[in-house]
Amino acid sequence: MTQDSIFTVPVTPEEINASQIVEGQMARHLGIEITAVGADSMTASMPVDHRTIQRIGILHGGASLALAETVGSIAASYCVDREKYFIVGQEINANHLRAVRQGESSVHATATPLHLGRTSQVWDIKIRDDQGRLVCVSRFTVAVLEKRG
Repeated sequence: MTQDSIFTVPVTPEEINASQIVEGQMARHLGIEITAVGADSMTASMPVDHRTIQRIGILHGGASLALAETVGSIAASYCVDREKYFIVGQEINANHLRAVRQGESSVHATATPLHLGRTSQVWDIKIRDDQGRLVCVSRFTVAVLEKRG
């Protein structure tokens, strides 16, 4: 583990965006990008535009969950020895607290761990609008699995 960090290796948003969010994956289609890596958190942003809204012009709840799971999964994957282990999502839930209208720019999801165990991790993810208002809260659980072969 790096000094004073939950992540096992030093990593930057630029490195993650170049390696984790590649062409063809859902995150790329939705415009999700990692924007910050802290000592104990990771943040991603997603535009509120034609790709992420529902029919009445507000942020789609499923897009919020995709953002939460993306940032949670990437953060979780950097908390294990990536040569020996990988993570898979087991459960995600969310409470949608505030609507965000198309054209109101972006939403920003910050993932922080509640539990970093040997076989599972639980993440708290808060999504906020550009004004810092809470839009959605999510809890995301992943399994930590050993690579074989």
